[in-house]
Amino acid sequence: MKAMLLAAGYGTRLRPLTDKTPKCLLPIKGKPLLQIWVDNLIEAGIKNILINTHYLSDQVNEFFEKNDYSKYVSLVYEKELLGTAGTLIKNIDFFENDEGFLIHSDNFCLENLSSFINSHLNRPKESIMTMMTFRTNTPEQCGIVELNEHSLVINFHEKKLNSPGNLANGAIYLMSKEFLTDLKRNHFNKNDFSCEILNQYLGKIYSFETRKIFIDIGNIINYNYVNNINF
Repeated sequence: MKAMLLAAGYGTRLRPLTDKTPKCLLPIKGKPLLQIWVDNLIEAGIKNILINTHYLSDQVNEFFEKNDYSKYVSLVYEKELLGTAGTLIKNIDFFENDEGFLIHSDNFCLENLSSFINSHLNRPKESIMTMMTFRTNTPEQCGIVELNEHSLVINFHEKKLNSPGNLANGAIYLMSKEFLTDLKRNHFNKNDFSCEILNQYLGKIYSFETRKIFIDIGNIINYNYVNNINF
């Protein structure tokens, strides 16, 4: 398996922290978030990782030049942001007809990625992708999913009031060869993965619910919370 980490965003909700530091390099307990993801992927046996960059990309380049990740990590610069689906589609040949991760790197997650991989490998036969999900106390700020009796996603509710339930999309995916082939063939002009891609595969996305800490650090409140809890 390979992995693509999305790390190009501006982090506007985290200003002023991101005025001079890219969101992906903000520290969690002293360790940059992007490094946490790379280390977790390597520990799970994923040793071919592609990271997109844009905002303050020189700092990301410098970070990886200073650390011993060159045999695992490749960086691809986007002159203009392509969107979550756009980045994946432009770099889809990176996966070389294999299965792989797509990860929004502004999430902090303590889940063992090997458990996630095992769940994906043993998913229902009709599923072509596995999505990590988590329970949230703020469903109106998340993409809420509805599942059938086989833990397959049958509906999405994107940041709506009065969403049914509190099981949220964690924006961490394991994509099958079948999905990547279909994406390349039928969705080559899409930009947003959550809003334009996922709803095309209802009934084919398996939910893996993590019971461990999972927090989107995209705003100051969540970022400070993660840095002040014990784990």
